[in-house]
Amino acid sequence: MRSPRLSVLAGCLLLGVLAACGAPEPGGGTAGGAAWADEPAAADVTMPSEPVTLNIVDVAGNLQLTQQIFDNYKAANPKAVKNITYTKVTSPELAGKVKAQQDAKRLDIDLVLTGTDGLAAGLQQGLWVDLKGKYADKLPDTSQYLEPAAAMLELAQGRGVIVTYYPSGPLIEYNPATVTDPPKTAEELLAWAKAHPKKVGYARPANSGPGRTFLMGLPYILGDKDPKDPVAGWDKTWQYLKDLGQYVEYYPTGTSQTMKELGEGTRDIIVTTTGWDINPRVLGQVPKDFKVGTLDGFTWVTDAHYMVVPKGITGEKLAVVADLMKFALTPQQQAITFDKGYFYPGPAVKGVTVDMAPPESRQAIADFGRPEYDRLIEQNPKAVPLDAEALVAAFDKWDKEVGGDKVKKS
Repeated sequence: MRSPRLSVLAGCLLLGVLAACGAPEPGGGTAGGAAWADEPAAADVTMPSEPVTLNIVDVAGNLQLTQQIFDNYKAANPKAVKNITYTKVTSPELAGKVKAQQDAKRLDIDLVLTGTDGLAAGLQQGLWVDLKGKYADKLPDTSQYLEPAAAMLELAQGRGVIVTYYPSGPLIEYNPATVTDPPKTAEELLAWAKAHPKKVGYARPANSGPGRTFLMGLPYILGDKDPKDPVAGWDKTWQYLKDLGQYVEYYPTGTSQTMKELGEGTRDIIVTTTGWDINPRVLGQVPKDFKVGTLDGFTWVTDAHYMVVPKGITGEKLAVVADLMKFALTPQQQAITFDKGYFYPGPAVKGVTVDMAPPESRQAIADFGRPEYDRLIEQNPKAVPLDAEALVAAFDKWDKEVGGDKVKKS
């Protein structure tokens, strides 16, 4: 299980990029003698005369939720898709990989699955195709989205389609044997950390969904001046994180490490989200009986995974990708995204319930889900994450002022 992450690190060596992604096929970039264009003309976005290979890159762990959907599309559309290749890289690598291929006019990535972090990186550097602006008639119907997912769609600026959604967090997860009176406020969490040095932890926000959600959720919990302005509106948040950091041993570069440490007893309290609570317990990384809680003032910071398309794709491949997007948002396919709780609930569209999910998903959620989640989702407010510019600014400020010198690769 991997968490979605970002810190924009451009500058990958071109040969390394091409080697990592494989040799381009006809129908992508300049392969087959096709002329390079950042975005194909609308008239050229037509289904191919021969099936193509789609190259999908995942930087958010989304394939855990959606690979079966893509495989189902391939099986149902043999005249459009010959093969699908899947590559997983970290979000910090994404912008550099895509930019290097675009600069070389040799694109070998057709679809990127990303969280808000990788989305933001690509928006800042102008890497993504303007789907809504140029090809709106080929995209899924946005009216089918759940309201919070539709709100998150705005973050994509027309350059992405949401494929999965969840309310996220921030939550705290703890060992009830060692945390007998769990913190219920931010102040109590800080006091607990002070009394138990090195027993509270979270991962670097730029590399961690729960870390990022904790960062964005604190301004609501602490009553900061402007939760949407990390530079000028988070005075309380930055001071709180610095104070808490005195008692944090180090910050891992991935959420999985925090789960491992919680399960082993190295930490007694970590920050989490609904999916990062359920799935590690399903997988046995964290004991089933560990508990979660919220802090007073709690507001859900919602999260989503996006499908984005790098500039340089051909019209034929874009036609297939757009058709695949529609397929992925049908209720039958969306039900697959309940998975084993990784992005709980998971579906981004209306009318998809857990009883529609595969049997193994239903069993996992019955055994490891939490009845209180439905109540918390219904009763607490929901806020859209920071936009691209603000998110990058928040990551940068955290790295420079809070924990950059204590980040440890996991």
